Amino acid sequence: MNTPKRTARLAGVLYLFVGVFGLFAQDYARGTIYVPGDAAASAHNIVAHSTLVRLGVVADLAMATSFIFLGMAFYQLFKHVHKEVAGALLVFVAIGTGMTLVGLLYDFAALLLATDPSYASALGAGGSDALTLLFTDMHRYGTATAGMLFGLWLLPLGYLAYRSGMFPRVLGVVLMVACFGYLIDTFTVFLVPGLGATFSTIVTAPAGVAELWMVGYLLIVGVRTPKTASRAPITA
Repeated sequence: MNTPKRTARLAGVLYLFVGVFGLFAQDYARGTIYVPGDAAASAHNIVAHSTLVRLGVVADLAMATSFIFLGMAFYQLFKHVHKEVAGALLVFVAIGTGMTLVGLLYDFAALLLATDPSYASALGAGGSDALTLLFTDMHRYGTATAGMLFGLWLLPLGYLAYRSGMFPRVLGVVLMVACFGYLIDTFTVFLVPGLGATFSTIVTAPAGVAELWMVGYLLIVGVRTPKTASRAPITA
């Protein structure tokens, strides 16, 4: 029989997987290859590091799988606190995961365009490179769109953590604040794209703090045992 601490520790391991696989795929596998606005350089990097690109796709698949199971673990942990809010958390996780998986199709399409010579012969080298960059950009904007769901799920998570008594209340508050950092980051990608990576780092910093704190708490502590009020003795 699963206890809350066991479920919490499982959630901590899954949350850690989400972070490790996601950072590898997004910051390392793609971050070292993509050259904004330079189709030829981006296509050349994809060809030169095609194995790394494939590993990035696999890492994203592993991240998405871990994220789904993480949502299920949190639902089990919190459904007694507020079933509807826990259900909303799971819905946000499912939609965000689906958007991530759809975005991977663009990433893999860019890899096929860059590495399969039949596309270059049909489209010409310049056309093939331009289409490779387009698909890479589509994946990046798809990831930014999915970021809205990666933010929204933190709102019910923070609320449930705050209300349950199983976590420090300030952690719940920081998780809820972190939600709006992700939302701001997503909207500015489309409305004010020139703000760049520095602005994104600043507005999502609360999310980084909150999520690292949550992972550490789940792995080390698990959950608090909510205190129950002791019954006063009945006197005649």
